[in-house]
Amino acid sequence: MKTLSPTRQALNYTALIVVTVFMLLPFVWVFFGSFKTQSEFLGNPGAWFPESFQIDNYIQLFADREFGSYMMNSFVVSGVAIVGNVLFSAMAGYALAKLRFRGKNVVFPLVIVSMIVPYVALFVPQFVVVVQMGLVNSLVAIILPVLILPLCVFIMRQFAHGVPFELMEAARLDGAGEGRLFFRIFLPLTGPGLATVAILSFLTSWNNFLWPLVVAQSQDTYTAPVGLSVASQASNTISFGLLLAGAVVVLLPILILFLFLQKYFIQGVATAGLK
Repeated sequence: MKTLSPTRQALNYTALIVVTVFMLLPFVWVFFGSFKTQSEFLGNPGAWFPESFQIDNYIQLFADREFGSYMMNSFVVSGVAIVGNVLFSAMAGYALAKLRFRGKNVVFPLVIVSMIVPYVALFVPQFVVVVQMGLVNSLVAIILPVLILPLCVFIMRQFAHGVPFELMEAARLDGAGEGRLFFRIFLPLTGPGLATVAILSFLTSWNNFLWPLVVAQSQDTYTAPVGLSVASQASNTISFGLLLAGAVVVLLPILILFLFLQKYFIQGVATAGLK
């Protein structure tokens, strides 16, 4: 591996620090803004720091609103999405990479095509299907479109190629069936891929706003982004502090999940791109 000169290393680190600071600035502004009062926002909306740190926005968020139930709905939707994507994407990736069946060469291109189709093009057909199934205003309607994501299938198919055929054939010779091969050999060897799929499916379902906004038509089925939008405008005036406090709370689960799985996530993204 080529070693960079000290000057080149210093320039690289400087560029990385500048880019990192630039990317973090909006989050810093949101964090400090969550402690401001409404009058501070109206008087000097561009100020970085509050005159005094007030936690009233956080208290109001959980005490006066039903934000806790919105968060619980988001956890349910995201939890089911993670389980569904990890299981179904692993099964699809295993089948596309390790099994021989008619139409295999057609299925994978269709997965790729579904990755590049704009979301808005699928929005109306999805809504018609949900209406015909009688699932409008239910968590099931929110979960279905994110239960199996094409990108997750692609990632697991790439990881499946890294599992040696010789190992699978040896297990088959020992009498192992496809179920045992999948659960006892394939899944343990694709841990980084599963972690990547878990994070991506969580981010997709947790940050989803437009689809839940349409199909969730009562407070019982609001997710956190939808509930936050509605709660911040409940009095016909946008409560900026409440909105930013909600943004901080919504961001916390993403940070916690990423901190726990970042090692596998980075390894998974890098490995998937090399297969």
